[in-house]
Amino acid sequence: MNEITCYLIFSAVIFTIGLAGLIIRKNIIVQLMSVELLLNSANIAFLAYSKQLGDSSFHAVSLFIMAIAATEAALGLALVILIFRYRGTISSDKLTSLKG
Repeated sequence: MNEITCYLIFSAVIFTIGLAGLIIRKNIIVQLMSVELLLNSANIAFLAYSKQLGDSSFHAVSLFIMAIAATEAALGLALVILIFRYRGTISSDKLTSLKG
């Protein structure tokens, strides 16, 4: 099996775990961690193609994705803390007042 194929299979497995966690779990913190898994799987795919093609411009995209993931984690956790203070729960099922 080709080396890039192993990386892409690994990326697909991580993406599937993240997507399942995002859809199945109702805890907001678990959903944020699932989004992190989705972003990391995209990073692995970008870096696998970067290695295959010998092009280092994919590294800039990967750094941009890491910056987005760090920002999402910081803002997401701040929002979770605010929601918990006002509502007393972080279950997304019980947060009906957020529906438009």
